[in-house]
Amino acid sequence: MSESKSHKTTANRIASKFHAGYNKGKGADIQTRDIAVEVETHETVSDAPRQLQGHKKPVYIAGTNQEAVSKALEKTEGTTIGVMDNQGNVIKESTRW
Repeated sequence: MSESKSHKTTANRIASKFHAGYNKGKGADIQTRDIAVEVETHETVSDAPRQLQGHKKPVYIAGTNQEAVSKALEKTEGTTIGVMDNQGNVIKESTRW
């Protein structure tokens, strides 16, 4: 499936905020020494936990819009995965360390 404009825009915005690069390949879209972020649309939120497996640092799903954020909050309930909005603001803290 091709990358949506909202996904690319959100990923680049958050990567810039965290002074990191945007990884278009497998794995988390944005990785720093301290966090990993997977950007998802409302249609792809369910893929994110798999992409974030194995990281030994705080991990987040960043939704491209409010619908994606709401779905991410539902999907991550009771998990160590945090949620960000499309600006990179933390909505739910990651408890993974």
